[in-house]
Amino acid sequence: MFELNSETPIRKGVIHTSHGDLQTPFFMPIATRGAVKTLSTKEIEDLGSPIVLSNTYHLFLRPGLEIMERMGGLHRFMDWNGAILTDSGGFQVFSLSQRRKVTEEGVLFRSPIDGAEHLLTPERSMEIQLTLGSDVLMCFDEVIALPATEQQTLEAVERTERWAKRCKDYYESHVGSSKNPNAKLFGIIQGGTDHALRQKSAEGLLKIGFDGYAIGGLSVGEPFQDALAVLDELLPILPKDRPRYFMGGAQPHQIVEYVKRGVDMFDCVLPTRNARHGHLYRWKHPDLTKPDFYEVINLMNAKWKGSTESLLDPNLPESKGLTQKELGRYTMGYLHHLFDVQEMLAYRLATMQNLLFYLQLFERMRRGD
Repeated sequence: MFELNSETPIRKGVIHTSHGDLQTPFFMPIATRGAVKTLSTKEIEDLGSPIVLSNTYHLFLRPGLEIMERMGGLHRFMDWNGAILTDSGGFQVFSLSQRRKVTEEGVLFRSPIDGAEHLLTPERSMEIQLTLGSDVLMCFDEVIALPATEQQTLEAVERTERWAKRCKDYYESHVGSSKNPNAKLFGIIQGGTDHALRQKSAEGLLKIGFDGYAIGGLSVGEPFQDALAVLDELLPILPKDRPRYFMGGAQPHQIVEYVKRGVDMFDCVLPTRNARHGHLYRWKHPDLTKPDFYEVINLMNAKWKGSTESLLDPNLPESKGLTQKELGRYTMGYLHHLFDVQEMLAYRLATMQNLLFYLQLFERMRRGD
């Protein structure tokens, strides 16, 4: 599944999936409900992303497994030829703090859509993801809020390990007859910012054995230096021949530091979410060793009213992509106007620009810029 070609100065490799090869390190645009907000799958393809991330919990609630089964899986449903990673649903049910109850069996929760009661278990999470036809499945884990007591963190780590074993047992029994028999399963390392518990979690998952290992439970409000310290302790004990996935992503300068430490895969809501609020990521200079290589501008600032500056970031490498050419047709002043009048096109163009920035960041890291 994974070929590691180089480790200096960053890990460069290839993850083989049923829907194409993924060059590491790489970024996954968020297609939570089967779509990256405001963009088509053709546009995501044109931006250069070979993979998207969708969510088990949301797709389970709507449109539901019956429809997904009838449609032939998520790839056909959303007309996407690339790879798909699906989150387990653990983080989403964690966010339903007033509507859920965690037990050893799983998480009992009420749907925020219609109030219906559902039980999401490790086995159910695997069943949903196999029905979706995901290329990479994530184990169902228990996510806790930080700060947490040592006892709370320990209980979550131990339950996550037990659930991971149940996930793998179900996966091994059913993947061969699923829509995607070559689907891979990743375990999720928990433990908050407690280094000893992170190591305990990793060692427990390593004994079970997975195709890749994710670092969960960070990017939830802890200081950046604490996240770096966790990675410095954790990554050296992970196998070199398995992909490492930092869940939840980060700001661009933080991602560069994570990649330096040996992380291969990322997702993040920031480029798409910030785009919808009129915040654009743009290059300041190409030196990734300096954290100020980019800026985030607020398009609603008066300085952009009537601006003739091109929306297409002038510091981006030239591309023949249709999406990049489309961005070059418009000005910052025009996009400022679209946000001012709340025109839907504003969100689409800003999302294109921000995803293009994130994807180009990873392309530059893979090239060694």
